[in-house]
Amino acid sequence: MPPDPAPDSAPVSAPAAASQLVAAQYVANALIWGSSFLFMKVALEGLSAPQVAIGRILLGALALVVVAALSRRAWPRSPRVWGHLLVIGVLLCVLPFLAFAWAGQHLASGLSSILNATTPLMTAGAAAALLPAERLTRRQRLGLVVGAVGVVVIVGPWTYVGDLVDAAPLSAVLACLGATACYGLGMTYLRRFVTPLHLPSVTVAAGQVGCAAVVALLLAPFVARTPVHLTTSVVVCMVLLGVLGTGLAYVWNTQVVAAWGAQRASTVTYLTPVVGVVLGMLVLDEHLEWYEPVGGLLVVLGVVVAQGTLSSRGARRARADREAAPVPAPR
Repeated sequence: MPPDPAPDSAPVSAPAAASQLVAAQYVANALIWGSSFLFMKVALEGLSAPQVAIGRILLGALALVVVAALSRRAWPRSPRVWGHLLVIGVLLCVLPFLAFAWAGQHLASGLSSILNATTPLMTAGAAAALLPAERLTRRQRLGLVVGAVGVVVIVGPWTYVGDLVDAAPLSAVLACLGATACYGLGMTYLRRFVTPLHLPSVTVAAGQVGCAAVVALLLAPFVARTPVHLTTSVVVCMVLLGVLGTGLAYVWNTQVVAAWGAQRASTVTYLTPVVGVVLGMLVLDEHLEWYEPVGGLLVVLGVVVAQGTLSSRGARRARADREAAPVPAPR
């Protein structure tokens, strides 16, 4: 009779394996979304900003359509539903991708990733302004104030006085904030008009990015006519940015939300700026001024306070939150 297997060689139970898979997907999303700004920066070496934005949308749409087809998800039949998906496709993909790509020509990729962390604050503000039922609590208002102070610190208004030349171009910073404002509006629209329809998350993701792809193709002849200079690094970064960052990461995030709840899954927002800053420094030898990461920490703190994850009540709500959340804006 063979001896009992050693404890460390025992097969992993199905729940444990599933938990490990979800954790791996969470980490993968943090790495992919945090790397998106590095991918954009490299892709801009051979493509114009509109070409980068349009290319990632088309690649992301292709990946999501394949996933939806393989999972045999039903497509919406109502023109009204497709109209809603078109709106969120423009707000969550077309406009912010164009803005971030344009800003990427002038900003360090790490700084862009820090500014992207304002997305939850923009979403909270848009929801409070446009959804009657979404009234801000005192804690959420405090979080928004802390986050707003963080944005001011990131911008560093004192650097625009005199002859200082190291300040990030204000127009590019505003473009990034405009992109996250689009994310906030798009998420609010999604919650108001699409979430009540109870469509599968993969269907919503594929539908919105697919609609964005149609808009991108219509815009391409007018905004993406400059010469293309493809290199191996440009092609690889575009594939990673589109297929992973704008495509498959959606699917993984949906599974994380289903397993952990929306509140806990949203903490990926805290990790993406760290990944973006570290990669920018290691790969592109970028340098950030001291006040930019400090402001980023204030933004993240504002998000934490607004979401209530610092309080025991917020933690209990996070554990209890197991409902499907709206599909997040791609990075």
